[in-house]
Amino acid sequence: MKAVKLLGLVLFITGFTIFNATFFTADYRLNETILSNQFNDESKVDIFKKHTDLVDKSVGSNFDFVNGLGETFRKVNDEQLEKFGISKGEIDAIVNANNEIFSLSSLSVLGDDEIGQYKQKTFNDYGGWLDGRSFDSKEDMQAQISNVVENIKKYQIVNEKGFDQYQVKDLKYSLTKASSTGAVASNPSFFILLTYVLCILGAMLYILPKLQDGPPGIKNDGIFHSAMKNTGWLGILTGVFLIIFYIVLYFYPEYMTNWIIMVDPVSQFLKGSDAGRFFLYGFIYTLCILVMGVRMIIKYRHSKYQVIRTFSVMFFQTAFAFLIPEILLRLNQPYFDFKNIWPLDYDFFFDNELDTLLANGSLGIFMLGWGIALIIIGVPVFVYFFGKRWYCSWVCGCGGLAETLGDPYRQLSDKSLKAWKVERWMIHAVLAFAIVMTGGVLYTYWTGSSQIIGLSTYDVRSVYGAWIGAGFAGVVGTGFYPLMGNRVWCRFGCPLAAYLGIVQRFKSRFRITTNGGQCISCGNCSTYCEMGIDVRWYAQRGQNIVRSSCVGCGVCSSVCPRGVLNLENGDTEGRLNEPLLIGNDGVKMSS
Repeated sequence: MKAVKLLGLVLFITGFTIFNATFFTADYRLNETILSNQFNDESKVDIFKKHTDLVDKSVGSNFDFVNGLGETFRKVNDEQLEKFGISKGEIDAIVNANNEIFSLSSLSVLGDDEIGQYKQKTFNDYGGWLDGRSFDSKEDMQAQISNVVENIKKYQIVNEKGFDQYQVKDLKYSLTKASSTGAVASNPSFFILLTYVLCILGAMLYILPKLQDGPPGIKNDGIFHSAMKNTGWLGILTGVFLIIFYIVLYFYPEYMTNWIIMVDPVSQFLKGSDAGRFFLYGFIYTLCILVMGVRMIIKYRHSKYQVIRTFSVMFFQTAFAFLIPEILLRLNQPYFDFKNIWPLDYDFFFDNELDTLLANGSLGIFMLGWGIALIIIGVPVFVYFFGKRWYCSWVCGCGGLAETLGDPYRQLSDKSLKAWKVERWMIHAVLAFAIVMTGGVLYTYWTGSSQIIGLSTYDVRSVYGAWIGAGFAGVVGTGFYPLMGNRVWCRFGCPLAAYLGIVQRFKSRFRITTNGGQCISCGNCSTYCEMGIDVRWYAQRGQNIVRSSCVGCGVCSSVCPRGVLNLENGDTEGRLNEPLLIGNDGVKMSS
């Protein structure tokens, strides 16, 4: 068995090394056809070509190529702002053409040629409200005019004549992917075999021999001396890799185009089009849950609850989060994850999402109704009967990854009182932020106005998406597995977990019951609680565990050597006496 595990480790490291090496091995060659396809505006193609030396030139580094694109976009914008923007001298001329009262007629100083007329039109669009307004001094008038001019440059000229920051971000990625040449772009299927297949085969050869490693269950065999599982050097390296991966995925996808091209064949098979960065993410995410789910099943094979629960998260991630949404796209239907619930699915009420659903007839309306029904009916009803575990531990993709890929790190969760206090404030603050952000989004959708008490709803949603949706949920939520445990996001940041937890704490039949007379204070339950609950404290006193943070994973029961802890379901008051699911003794359904 040791030889098999060693072979598996070698295969996994080989595949993983090749995967990472492909990050640096592409060549890039940009041509006019690619520019025309990506820009759809020949005038922009011409000005882009004027400022770049990348066209028809082979570049052997993605860093050099992307930097070259960024420099070109900057030069294009500078030229267009210089050409179509109102200069400081022209601002002075406008001010001098007015007295104390500003008149739009003074814009004639900008000229009557095509560019001058463009300047007059844009100023009228953005600063027409200044017409007839009086000012105390020339300096005040100049300041107001300068603000209008800056808004024209920022929101009009860069967008219409050049490339705004969102276009630059998208075009850096699309141009880099389209320009990629080399081994991976020529034969992506071959590199899938060299990377993903080798990694999967190696992982399975390493995992399957655990079936022969003595009796099932938790053995506590040196876990706190492990370089991987106790924040040692290997765990820190793993965390650093995950953090960098998420940062590149969310903020700099143009650098990982080789990895995306590699899964194009899979994307073509499922949805009939090339892969994007989030297809790559979903593909890797699903494979991690499936492979590490096998490990989870082997490790906890003594508990039917854990086996069934693991199969559940593997199924929901593969079918509902990955396959069905991609197949819907192949059928020209909206991308939709039927198990994702607001506010975890924070962009569910965004205008583009609502417009897409409403534009797709009865199926789109059904999807919209389904999502709303889950929020206002599904959550409270299911939590009442089953606790938040029905979602957090059986359905949710975030929870599924935490329970499978993150299982080796569950003992790292902070059990201190200070951590609990931070947790309560943070998770409910994120929930409040999500509610405010969504309220602003809907206000804009219904009224058309993006300003509320001086704040832009677009800026609020952008901040939430970057800092919570990407930064917290992705970079910290997964990247910190080897550093702070596997449920950092679920415990400190997930707004849906906060919503579920509020219902569970005050109106749910679910709790964990204890038999204090049988507790031997071994501490396994507290050690392996991923949510930072000191389960032993309750067990020693024979107290039911009713906590809003508990996700009902049942591992505390599964690792208890005396059967002290039971996951139960019954009356909302008093001690429960009808076991629903018992960790060590298997599954027992209540009547």
